[in-house]
Amino acid sequence: MCGIVGYVGSRKVSDLLLEGLFRLEYRGYDSAGIAVHDGGAISLRKRAGRVQELARLVDEQPVEGGVGIGHTRWATHGSVTDANSHPHVGGNGEVVLVHNGVIENHDTLRDHLQSRGYVFQTETDTEVVAHLVAHHLDERVKLGDDPGETETYVRAVEITLTELKGTYGVVALFRDLPETIVTARLGSPLVVGVGEEEYFVASDASPLVGYTDRVHYLSDHELVVLTPEKMDVRHRDNGRVRPSLQTLDQVADDTDLGEFEHYMLKEIFEQPKALENAIRGRLDEDAATARLGGLNMTPRQLRRIDRIVLTACGTSWHAGLVGEYVIEEFARIPVEVEYASELRYRNSPLSENTMTFAITQSGETADTLAAMRELQRKGHPALAICNVVGSTIAREADGGVYLRAGSEIGVASTKAFTSQVMILNLLALHLGRTRHLSFPSGERFMRRLRELPEKVEQALACHEQVKEVAARYHAFDNYLYLGRLYNFPVALEGALKLKEISYVHAEGYPAAEMKHGPIALVDERTPSVFVIPKGGIQPKVMSNLEEVKARGGPVIAIACEGDERVAEIADETIFVPYVEEHLQPIVTSIPLQLLAYHVALLRGCNVDRPRNLAKSVTVE
Repeated sequence: MCGIVGYVGSRKVSDLLLEGLFRLEYRGYDSAGIAVHDGGAISLRKRAGRVQELARLVDEQPVEGGVGIGHTRWATHGSVTDANSHPHVGGNGEVVLVHNGVIENHDTLRDHLQSRGYVFQTETDTEVVAHLVAHHLDERVKLGDDPGETETYVRAVEITLTELKGTYGVVALFRDLPETIVTARLGSPLVVGVGEEEYFVASDASPLVGYTDRVHYLSDHELVVLTPEKMDVRHRDNGRVRPSLQTLDQVADDTDLGEFEHYMLKEIFEQPKALENAIRGRLDEDAATARLGGLNMTPRQLRRIDRIVLTACGTSWHAGLVGEYVIEEFARIPVEVEYASELRYRNSPLSENTMTFAITQSGETADTLAAMRELQRKGHPALAICNVVGSTIAREADGGVYLRAGSEIGVASTKAFTSQVMILNLLALHLGRTRHLSFPSGERFMRRLRELPEKVEQALACHEQVKEVAARYHAFDNYLYLGRLYNFPVALEGALKLKEISYVHAEGYPAAEMKHGPIALVDERTPSVFVIPKGGIQPKVMSNLEEVKARGGPVIAIACEGDERVAEIADETIFVPYVEEHLQPIVTSIPLQLLAYHVALLRGCNVDRPRNLAKSVTVE
């Protein structure tokens, strides 16, 4: 949650900060602000609302300087106001900082600081951090530390961090220490970009694209001091450490809208390419299997696996449900799918031969990271299926597979979901071939995987039809989404997409469960969206569809091309190409993504920046 950007160098910093905040706005868009050091004083500009509102303020009240920090907020503590916007000021203005995360003991610290005369202007936990740094800075000076020395300020930050309980990504400026930024992290991601006599810092790499391709991802308990001349990296336990520089492979096109009106629509249409990237180089023709070297496990080790636990949140959890079905069918290994938010606090009995996977687009999801660490703490190898190279989960996992889906900026995940399902199919093939799956079956599996990008391209042809369906149904306030077996998780995902960006109540169910309660909701104002492609269980789902029609409920059906039986009964039928059942979620999810998108547009919602949501959930 929230986006941070900072810079020290010779560029016009206000323009750079604003550009960075626009790129980070998917992380939070309640309010935004910047602080710029001109060498003598620090100027603040803050405004509730979107980053565009802040940009207008900066146009009206320009700020000059080559050092600055910025923040776009997703509110946790305190309402959405100009005052609660970051950056926040500590003491008498000697400290200005921005912060991501949650300080759990902020009430206790606030009481302590107020007893010492500190006056609070906001409701945020971040102002507590700012005042606490100012307090310890004052204490260091009283002890004789030189107020002109960088070490005095660094030590004040270090002492402050030891008193914080919770998570933080902090970037600070100091009034009396020009051309210096101090940044630190625990549980909230930060990355430093390395330029020529300039440095950047941000919550993720997107603001750095086009400025530098050399980055250092901060680890927990790292603190970095940045000046135009150097980067000084320190670890709480290890002292000064050498920066671990990596090459940033993201390109500017990843964050450009191009011909599309919204990132969500762009990312929906990028799915054929994303799926191609997911399988590129991962199909082994000679062995009729998937090549997943990142698992860091030999075939002999894989043969000993007797149970798999997939843990994730939100859309990634739905992908995990598909993974459960496909791995059990083709690898014959029992699979459980756990909400990461629950698994991290449970004492789940896991055998020595249990294989665990954390599934995450961002690689920073707080609950998923905590669940993975808990599994590792108990001695279980924890692997990851992740999209973002250099993310915390990608770096801390014992192995895993990258999605290669490219940047996903729209808050509602689309191409990450289908890419995750593709990777889970690759995993099922890989595990199946280490066990009982025959060579010809492996070849057939691979052929079907290769066909998928083209099948998704064909599915996208329903766009205009879905647009028309949305025009007829966008005013309805309740939806039911129904599917069975592989398409039950698709029903859950379709309902989630509608809720996320349209603010419409929607529920996903296994179609057969309708008669066990939810059918009571069916009426002429509650459309039922049936995911009903061809397959062994389709006749059963048809019976459920007819039960809804018999009670006057409108039906929108997602069916295979040429399925006239479904078209005769449903009020609306959206056709997609036929693929085998274990791959159907990748194809059937396409019209549901488009339906949510167009319903949201017609209801006047912001599809890329839905209310109350942020892309990367880095707080519990």
